[in-house]
Amino acid sequence: MAPNKNNVKHNKLDSFFKTLQKNDILPGLVLIYGEPYLVKQAFKTTSSFLVGNNNMQFAMETLEGGSVSMGDIIEQVSTFSFLVPQKIVAVKNAPLFQTQQGSQYINFSPSDLDRLIEFIQKGIPLNHFLILTVTRIDKRKKIYKAIADKGLIVDCSVPTGARKTDMDEQRTVLQNVAGQILSKSGKTIDNQAFHALVDLTGFNLDLLSQNLEKLVAYSGKSRTISTADVKTVIIRDKKDPIFNLTNAFMAKDIKNALFYLNSLFNEGFHPLQILKSFENQIRKLILVKCFTRQFYQTNKNVSLKKINFNSFKQVVLPQITAHDKQTKTAIEGQDKYLSRESSKKKKGKVNDLFLAPNPQNAYPVFQVFQKSENFSLNELSQSLFFLSDLDYRLKSSSFDAKTAIESFIINICSKGGFVYAEKNQNHRHRF
Repeated sequence: MAPNKNNVKHNKLDSFFKTLQKNDILPGLVLIYGEPYLVKQAFKTTSSFLVGNNNMQFAMETLEGGSVSMGDIIEQVSTFSFLVPQKIVAVKNAPLFQTQQGSQYINFSPSDLDRLIEFIQKGIPLNHFLILTVTRIDKRKKIYKAIADKGLIVDCSVPTGARKTDMDEQRTVLQNVAGQILSKSGKTIDNQAFHALVDLTGFNLDLLSQNLEKLVAYSGKSRTISTADVKTVIIRDKKDPIFNLTNAFMAKDIKNALFYLNSLFNEGFHPLQILKSFENQIRKLILVKCFTRQFYQTNKNVSLKKINFNSFKQVVLPQITAHDKQTKTAIEGQDKYLSRESSKKKKGKVNDLFLAPNPQNAYPVFQVFQKSENFSLNELSQSLFFLSDLDYRLKSSSFDAKTAIESFIINICSKGGFVYAEKNQNHRHRF
């Protein structure tokens, strides 16, 4: 078995272990990445295969990534166990490919990763195993190539796009997870009931699992879970906040954006509330794009799309802070002038014009700047024209607002750019 070919999809992991011959030696390093629920299941399958359920409590050492140093990890893997011959060190959410938010976390530096690569290349002690779990990977990184060369990689990723092939794979994963859960209780779910359940949960495997357990208990002696069962038992315990919609929109994730939009309408949100959230987000993105256009003129070698969090704090954030300081000075000067002209001084929401209202909490700023790269300044300007027209129509006539907003999401999040103003010159009411 060639180690550099040990790349297994999550749904093939059981058969992979079953086909291992007695003389085959499983690599001492395992990287599991992708959808969190599938990662947890793959982790259970892998660890059970390595040591068996009986020895798990003695053989397993679980560490939380972001709160443990590289030195501690290597020391734990290198230390022999007195109780069982096998030893597993599991590092969950290991910060190998992306930085963790917050100063309380330990982020692996380049020297940390070089140290891990050296440890991997020297070889992990026999019957010792290091399992690393992450959400995302970067195949360009040296650490990934080192793991791919010496270890086993379990791919638990699921495409999140809105293409038919992506949605078909998501549906297959949902069906497989549901089948695994229901088979344990000897139950099935009819097709209509399954569709109703998915409509309530979306692509959320943890929530799907929890809801199926409820349905298994509720259905009692019945062998089949019906649509009536789903409608009776499953409710959306927590309403989707509107920022889930804007986050999906900023990521150009059409599928989730449409899902959250439908959820908000079902929960009784008024179209103007949703429209205002889009307008606020787009105005913020326009401010960011105006800044980045100037930023790129003097920082041509920097890519805000690819920059990591630490580099962002060192290179970009100081310039953002300086920009906000200039903005504040300009606003204060304007307010001072207006206060002389009027006895009543009006204070606007100054923070709305700042790129980083709270520089100490830089990670949300970093995320907005990265996601702003998904849009052009022209697309954002066109969006404001559209939203202003839609706002006017909502206040002056009756029409299907949900369909109009769905069309807006699909158009601006699709490839090819969003064009509106030129095609609707006679319908612009506010600009």
